[in-house]
Amino acid sequence: MSEAIIEAVAVEKSYPQSDGTRIQVVGATNLAIEPGRIIALLGPSGCGKSTLLRILTGLSEPSSGTLLWHGKPLNGQTPNVAIVFQSFALFPWLTVIQNVEAPLEAKAVPEVERHKRALRALDTVGLDGFETAYPKELSGGMKQRVGFARALVVEPEVLFMDEPFSALDVLTAENLRNELLELWLNKKMPTSAIFIVTHNIEEAVMLADRVMVLGRNPARVRSDFNIRLKHPRDRKSARFVELVDYVYKVMTEPDSEHTLPDAETTAEIILPPGGLVKEAFKKQEAPIRTARYQMLPHARVGGIAGLLELLRDRGGREDLFRLSEELAMDVEDLLPILEACVLLGYALLKEGDVQITQQGIEFAGADIQRRKVLFRQASLEHVTILKQIDSILKRKADHSIADEFFHDILDEHFAEDEVQRQFETALNWGRYAEIFDYDREKNLLLLTEPPAQT
Repeated sequence: MSEAIIEAVAVEKSYPQSDGTRIQVVGATNLAIEPGRIIALLGPSGCGKSTLLRILTGLSEPSSGTLLWHGKPLNGQTPNVAIVFQSFALFPWLTVIQNVEAPLEAKAVPEVERHKRALRALDTVGLDGFETAYPKELSGGMKQRVGFARALVVEPEVLFMDEPFSALDVLTAENLRNELLELWLNKKMPTSAIFIVTHNIEEAVMLADRVMVLGRNPARVRSDFNIRLKHPRDRKSARFVELVDYVYKVMTEPDSEHTLPDAETTAEIILPPGGLVKEAFKKQEAPIRTARYQMLPHARVGGIAGLLELLRDRGGREDLFRLSEELAMDVEDLLPILEACVLLGYALLKEGDVQITQQGIEFAGADIQRRKVLFRQASLEHVTILKQIDSILKRKADHSIADEFFHDILDEHFAEDEVQRQFETALNWGRYAEIFDYDREKNLLLLTEPPAQT
């Protein structure tokens, strides 16, 4: 194996809490980016993929651990990398060529040189002729090509891509993936490696030479394997389907161990005895506390009901890969709905399949009012925060409480950006189940009468 360009040794990311502890978002992780490879990082929403990407690019410092560039610590230096973002991130007041020249201007590259390099980059991505256009004149696919050109113009040794195709329609995204692969395979890109963060399992298996799957709470590498399939890859081949199905199992059954037959797993980084790891954890200033509180999947009741109805109508069991294909849904959208069904006792996940339970069949076949009753029963049985809210509201004399109380509870277990998402999901489920009402003006949760039993 070639010497790694970037090597993460026991890198970890945590955030301080008011009680002096730290919430761990990324667990101690070892990871290497080697030249000549496309590496894909997969994981469910909110698992820490983008956080890990920012650490690897030097944009965010790890709380502990060491980041090596060609075997040497960065020591505050900026590695030769570039990032393609999901949201295009173009300057609307600049023309196409000015957007591409922007990073070179920041590096104080002379005007004539940066103009030549920008023209060359635009020609590489097929945008010659659009140099003087403004972003508002471009389609989504063309805007992302500008993003590619802007990243390539600095001639990065590693090109990082953060969900680069997720904001595009299906056909445009597929076209850009093929163009990216063509540039890479024909060595038309001035880069040694590509690291792509994605939630699209097929995309990862189609593009990558190596795939890593993250678990969450905190983020850890659950699976890391090489893909020995020649390009172009056939989506319908037995091996391709096997790989996709394996990743689905890893992502949807996080508490189980899964083995991919005949797969070449990657070798772990060999750590120096006692050296870097011990030094990494010496830097930790406060005790680390991982999130042990129940994490709600961000799914709405309508999506849960729709999936259960579909499963009931199809005999009760369906292959996840086939289901996502037919629904034209990425795993990022489908996985939270599946997790919610499992959490509520409406479905089971088995060997890459989803199977409806008797409770799920009853819910799918019920009318609107009966569904509310069933959802209330399932929520109060399985969802910790909804049980807490219901219990407190019943015990209080005025049957109300400020939402800040529950924000404080969640803040003890989750990072700041996750707290609001958790509360909004609990709010959506609790109001549907008529466990409580919510006064947004006063920020109060109020006890409601339960729906009538039918």
